[in-house]
Amino acid sequence: MTIPIRQSLEGVFLTGLRPGTTRTGIPVLRATVRVQRWRHEQDETFTAQEPVTCDLVVFHEGTQRARTRFRPGDAFVASGHVNTYDAQRDGKTVQCHEFVARRIGHDAARTRYKVTRTRRRLRPTSPAAALAGSGTRAPRTGAGQAS
Repeated sequence: MTIPIRQSLEGVFLTGLRPGTTRTGIPVLRATVRVQRWRHEQDETFTAQEPVTCDLVVFHEGTQRARTRFRPGDAFVASGHVNTYDAQRDGKTVQCHEFVARRIGHDAARTRYKVTRTRRRLRPTSPAAALAGSGTRAPRTGAGQAS
């Protein structure tokens, strides 16, 4: 069995996700991101290099949801691939690179957030209690359950 692997990118949004479409009409989101680079030294340490800015492209049906989740300054982790293409700039053909994300999410190690959940109603233990609807049952506490 093989393990499916992809390239990944860890960075910070410099711009918000901007909606757009491809030449074939597929909805996409584009953003400019900053990526910190590191060089692995011979003594097994890492040295920080100049950060790089690059383009990030998100192709999927949930583009509207992704657009509301990410703002400039948010740290993210994405998996996907690098797309290389030629573009005309100042009358010259230059080679450009963009990271095409298949999956993207906040970087949990660098993002502070609060999870808010609504409290679930407890289910009655017996049919008689269900009909009575008394709701006097004490909440359960144990492994994997909130109190």
